[in-house]
Amino acid sequence: MSQNGVHAHFDGPIVMVGFGSIGKGTLPLLERHIAFDRSKFVVIAPDDTDRNLLDERQIRFLHLALTKDNYREVLAPLITAGPGRAMVVNLSVDTSSVDMMALAKELDAFYIDTVVEPWPGLYTNRALSPSARSNYALRESLLDLRRRKPGGVTAVSCCGANPGMVSWMVKQALLDVAADLDIKLAEPKSREEWARLMRHAGVKGIHIAERDTQRARDPKPRGKFVNTWSVEGFVSEGLQPSELGWGTHEKTLPPGSSTHSFGCEAAIYLLRPGAGTRVRSWTPTARAQHGFLVTHNESISIADYFTLREDGKVVYRPTCHYAYHPCDDAVLSLHELAGKTWHLQSNKRLMMDEIAKGIDELGVLLMGPQKGVYWYGSRLTIEEARRVAPHNNATSLQVTAAVLAGVVWAIEHPRSGLVEPDEMDFARILEIALPYLGEVVGVWGEWTPLADREVLFPEDLDREDPWQFKNIRVV
Repeated sequence: MSQNGVHAHFDGPIVMVGFGSIGKGTLPLLERHIAFDRSKFVVIAPDDTDRNLLDERQIRFLHLALTKDNYREVLAPLITAGPGRAMVVNLSVDTSSVDMMALAKELDAFYIDTVVEPWPGLYTNRALSPSARSNYALRESLLDLRRRKPGGVTAVSCCGANPGMVSWMVKQALLDVAADLDIKLAEPKSREEWARLMRHAGVKGIHIAERDTQRARDPKPRGKFVNTWSVEGFVSEGLQPSELGWGTHEKTLPPGSSTHSFGCEAAIYLLRPGAGTRVRSWTPTARAQHGFLVTHNESISIADYFTLREDGKVVYRPTCHYAYHPCDDAVLSLHELAGKTWHLQSNKRLMMDEIAKGIDELGVLLMGPQKGVYWYGSRLTIEEARRVAPHNNATSLQVTAAVLAGVVWAIEHPRSGLVEPDEMDFARILEIALPYLGEVVGVWGEWTPLADREVLFPEDLDREDPWQFKNIRVV
């Protein structure tokens, strides 16, 4: 699959909600690979800082924020402007993904987003329990919409890098592991078959294991939060309680954890923010590292997807969570944020043109197979990101490439109803995204979270099973 050439034609209106770093990075990919009518493209955003990028392309811009009170009034006329079925590309924050998806389904329009986002105020609503304010609860509200309105035009939920692309990487990684272990099973065709293959391969845990080494020419000043993607998005998820899919191999719940009393029951949460929760993990370049256990939708959806039931009883499920080491300036920013009792700095900076060097190494780490740990993912340098796509850094391009792939897949599968990335054709969608992901590799490693700790620091460890969460969590 080339970085040039049209992958799909789309004749209807396209409504892009949000024009931050991901919106700006997605637009040139859509222009390159989707044949659409520019006069039917409209962007809605509360910030007009970069509207010159739209003006020079003669793309209509609405300078406003969508709210719970106005979203139907604003979106419905744009979606029904016709002729042709419309598509809503939601790349915003502080807008309800479920409400907008429901409106798109009502008006027979395509829909895609990168996260299940609520209206403002949910995460800080103390009238609700932590469980009711979780990503688990947001995902359950999405699944409830699917139950109430099954089938119909395609709506793709959580189709970014993570959540999104990492779910496709898990399947490719599992096939690689099965081949290397000489497991004689056909490629799975159903959810149950995928879960059986994962259990047979001995996978106990999955990390979304990421290391971002991008750095600016100038160091981070005091009092400024610096990041390589949305500061608001990162702080929002970082201040939420940590959430993780909970595996059947786990012997005890971790201290300070709680379960949910509703839904798929595939996950638990910790009563402490993800930005204050560390876990031991591994990526090929950084090797052993401490990452942040930040709540993400894919931690729940992957664990749920690979759940195996027999006679109605759960007999297998992997533990799954994010293990994120952001760029060094973002780590310093989080340290400063914690010191300010989690009050956001008054200044912030999204690094883009000022990045001098570095890569974003994003992949999935499968833990438990006899041969060791297996990491599969993208190692994308800032130089390569700039070479292949404008208005992107290495972090944003991994997201925007997945959005592009999701849009193409939706056009190719127009009546698939509401789908999560775990349910999509991983091989086809990776094929679309691969030209923008830099070096995509699978690497075996010998790491375990127990390495050398018996010698350095006597701890209450489970030495019989290295992949117990108690060994992975940093306390």
